[in-house]
Amino acid sequence: MKVLAALTTALLVAGYVAAAGVPAKVTFVSHDKVTATMAKGGAIIEDPGLRVLAQRRGSGEVEVHDTTNHVFIIVEGEATLVTGGTLVGGKQTAPGQIRGSDVKGGQTHHLTKGDVITIPAKTPHWFKEVPTKTVAYYAVNIEN
Repeated sequence: MKVLAALTTALLVAGYVAAAGVPAKVTFVSHDKVTATMAKGGAIIEDPGLRVLAQRRGSGEVEVHDTTNHVFIIVEGEATLVTGGTLVGGKQTAPGQIRGSDVKGGQTHHLTKGDVITIPAKTPHWFKEVPTKTVAYYAVNIEN
């Protein structure tokens, strides 16, 4: 039920974004598919300009995306997410994406189940610490 509530939140955000000009259509994804996707990670919904992903991860590298805005909805675990500041050691790893080793001067957020955070395009973001080994979340990715 909690997974369904989080996905409903993600879809409501997607609807809001669609109203702002992102192409939209009605998309239904069953609970079974959402659960299976969360177990391995990957896309739940893929539309032009909008992707909803189920992610399960540990700490990682700093990321900056030129055109991708994120909404993260935490469904399990906890993590320290650093946003903003200045990327250190950045290298382009894909078109429109830079990854680095650290952030200087960013803002630290302690995220736990039920939290939601938005990250605008061009904003460094980094799951610096994941004390629960993994954090599970939905990522609503909206392209500019």
